Amino acid sequence: MQAVCHPKTALSHPFHWLTLLALCLLAAMPATTLAAVHKSHAIAMYGQPKYPAGFDHFDFVNPAAPKGGSLRRHLIGTFDSLNPFIPKGDVAAGIGAYVYESLTIRSDDEPFTQYGLLAQSMEWPDDRSWIRFHLNPAATFSDGKPVTASDVAWTFQTLMNKGAPFYSYYYHSVDHVEVNDTHTVTFHLKPGDNRELILIIGQLPVLPEHYWKDRDFAKTGLDAPVGSGPYAVSKVEPGKRIVFKRRQDYWGKDLAVNKGRYNFDTVSFDYYLDDTVALQAFKRGDYDWRSEMTAKKWATAYQGKPFDDGTLVKEEIHHQNPAGMQGLAYNLRRPIFQSRVLREALAYALDFEWTNANLFYGQYKRTRSYFQNSEMAATGLPSKAELKLLTPFRDQLPERVFTESYQPPKSDGSGRPRANLRHAQVMLKEAGYSIRDNQLYTPDGKPVRFEIMTSLPDFDRIVQPFTRNLKALGVDARVVRVDSSQYLQRYRNFNFDMVIASFPQSTSPGNEQREFWGSKAAEVTGSRNIIGIQNPAVDALVDDIISATTRGQLVTACRALDRVLQWNFYVIPNWYVDRYRVAYQSRLKHPALGAYVSLDAAIDTWWDSSAQ
Repeated sequence: MQAVCHPKTALSHPFHWLTLLALCLLAAMPATTLAAVHKSHAIAMYGQPKYPAGFDHFDFVNPAAPKGGSLRRHLIGTFDSLNPFIPKGDVAAGIGAYVYESLTIRSDDEPFTQYGLLAQSMEWPDDRSWIRFHLNPAATFSDGKPVTASDVAWTFQTLMNKGAPFYSYYYHSVDHVEVNDTHTVTFHLKPGDNRELILIIGQLPVLPEHYWKDRDFAKTGLDAPVGSGPYAVSKVEPGKRIVFKRRQDYWGKDLAVNKGRYNFDTVSFDYYLDDTVALQAFKRGDYDWRSEMTAKKWATAYQGKPFDDGTLVKEEIHHQNPAGMQGLAYNLRRPIFQSRVLREALAYALDFEWTNANLFYGQYKRTRSYFQNSEMAATGLPSKAELKLLTPFRDQLPERVFTESYQPPKSDGSGRPRANLRHAQVMLKEAGYSIRDNQLYTPDGKPVRFEIMTSLPDFDRIVQPFTRNLKALGVDARVVRVDSSQYLQRYRNFNFDMVIASFPQSTSPGNEQREFWGSKAAEVTGSRNIIGIQNPAVDALVDDIISATTRGQLVTACRALDRVLQWNFYVIPNWYVDRYRVAYQSRLKHPALGAYVSLDAAIDTWWDSSAQ
């Protein structure tokens, strides 16, 4: 009901006229103005930002790092596109990190705090129902055109309508965007508790509307893009090499958030088709920096003259980042994998203890949680707070969610885990599976056969022992290796039976969980719900994560979700390591890195000592 104010009534009752006037003013004010509004240089998920307004630089950088020199990196595969925002093509490395910028930037020594980058400051109410960004008037694109609020709004609408599915899930709770003036833009959010959303809106990359005006955004191509970032593309050899050159006219070079970063004059990526060849090229001096993912290579290949004489440095960098989940992921869109019993039974064929000792030189730990290496991992039995979230779905969940603490199968390390295989055989027989002529059949008489798709030869030696153990169960599993382009295409289209998949986690999980596990995402080509999970309990728990208003609520919701994912056996957990393994030319130096460092992001704090 609309309030109506009558001046005469107010004047005839002088004792009450001030009260009436106040009520009239309140009735006329927009609802959003009733909540306290904050304006700051930074936004923290919980609590206050570590760095105050006017801070000089982040603690995890060297503000005196010299500028100059070069950084040469490598990748396996190829590329045919410089547009990282669409679900098409193989995108060249570095485009998103070096050419484009976002409204805000994350610090590496806080769980989740965003500081202004393109945005000079931000405003938001207590209920976080909207977020207003005040752009830095100095911000310009590499062609000299200013970055405006119109660019921000256009970028958002374009990514939502034509970008990769990731964006529509990440930002689906945004109701609309309002351009207030040339340098001010406001995002209005849909009703609901989503404390994280105003932070992740700040992660929106900003593209130049004028550049794309006469171009097809949904089309791949190799035209050098225009962005506001510290580098520009200087050379492209299609499929083989891309080079970025640091912009001398970069508008943001003196910002506190950029001090000690982007130190190299040039950054390049060379593409190789084979990692063994790439490793030899590194030792020969063809590129400068390498992160090693293969335990065997780390233990045996990083040695010889360049390491002995100090030309190359080998280093392990410990971190406190959640490891997330890596595992052999089932595609539930395949009818054969709809059986939870089968999914659980097949896990007994993976002998982690043998694999770690014989293939990984004891470097790994077994993954058991989707939030491994963090406080968000579920351990023991559910707490009272977790039960409050889980109990409404009790009739839809495996009973063990409530009665047992999940642990992946453990073996004797022999390579042929006979006790585990016998246990799996009993499980399958009780569920109605049968073996005829060494072939396992489902209860309805269909053979249990599937392919494990890979693109890297290093995975073959890991997966082959698993398939041999599966054969003892009567399961016909074949490893199929395809090239990187075909792998990416099939992966995006969910055209596989099983793959080795990773589900990385941040220190503050939120909206991205919808795309990992949400029912709607399972139906969208190119989404990250590659498993095909469609589970109402999972959807509800993801909503609980997103709506958490305290760190404690977030941790509780993550642990509850963890239990549901664990006991549904959506993946066969693999392994993790809580440190980065890097090797690099000795002329490269780096500061003490933040506890929550992303290695790819941290490389921007390194420098070339020969440039001094």
